[in-house]
Amino acid sequence: MNKVAVYRKEHFNAAHRLHSAALNDAENADVFGKCNYPNYHGHNYELIVKVTGEIDPKTGYVVDLKMLGNLIKSEIVERFDHKNLNLDVKEFKDLNPTAENIAVVIHDILRKKLDSKYDLKITLYETERNYVEFPC
Repeated sequence: MNKVAVYRKEHFNAAHRLHSAALNDAENADVFGKCNYPNYHGHNYELIVKVTGEIDPKTGYVVDLKMLGNLIKSEIVERFDHKNLNLDVKEFKDLNPTAENIAVVIHDILRKKLDSKYDLKITLYETERNYVEFPC
């Protein structure tokens, strides 16, 4: 059977500070620039979740998009929206909340909740011009 990809787009707003414990303050400022300011900064993130699989002959769906939307809202949006990622989200207690790391964390959270028969890809826009995908 043919595989088909379905997509669900959501958004959340969150603050963060890019800072690595492996670097000293001067190195952090050099590497992360304004994103290292101690009082944090925020983004309006756009999240695209891609689920690929075979069409179920009974429903005609790859996956129920209402279920997928509810899953993203309960597991990701409620966890990240209007939060300081460094301070409020346990996954970033010891992990620098770069867009790359945020995408991997989102993938790992959703991967545990979706049937393994589906392929999962996360696209996360931090700005209109900067985005990451995981896995590649």
